[in-house]
Amino acid sequence: MSIDIAQMTPAAIPHGFIEALTGQGGAVCWRVLNDPASSAGKVIAETSRDTADYRFPLCIYQDFEGRDVDVSIRFKALDGEVDRAAGIVVRVLDADNYYVARANALEDNVRLYKVTGGVRRQIAGKDIEVSSGTWHSLGLRVYGDTLEVSYNNVRLIEARDQTFSGPGKVGLWTKADSLTHFGEIAVKAI
Repeated sequence: MSIDIAQMTPAAIPHGFIEALTGQGGAVCWRVLNDPASSAGKVIAETSRDTADYRFPLCIYQDFEGRDVDVSIRFKALDGEVDRAAGIVVRVLDADNYYVARANALEDNVRLYKVTGGVRRQIAGKDIEVSSGTWHSLGLRVYGDTLEVSYNNVRLIEARDQTFSGPGKVGLWTKADSLTHFGEIAVKAI
């Protein structure tokens, strides 16, 4: 299923999502913005620009829960001095427990993490160019204890982890003051 960003109301919290925060800093502010460069003409973005370093804003989709899922996004990292990241979260139990795949345009890498009790730990990663101001795709496929991360339609990471073995929510993720446009979101149970 594709989440229909085109039908969402500009300047509002994305329909069907709730805001959450892992870590420190002020309140998060996820909004629908107009962006004619996206396929939907609109995007979802976290707009607070809080510079706290250990700050991970989440936008959790409430109309889907699954264990074995394939989630993909199109994103454009636009700005951020502390960080410039885009991420996907799966098997979300709450704001402090989930898996996340993220691409970072300041560090030029893609990483897979687990967040347990609010503490982020890297499972695997790959150094690769992630350019700012350009649309990219990021995917996270999770089945059983296998996690696969793809970037621009190429599988970069495959790892195994049993921390979160049951179903959970899915959603979007950023870090610190990242200004990232999320232009497409597809969620599929597998």
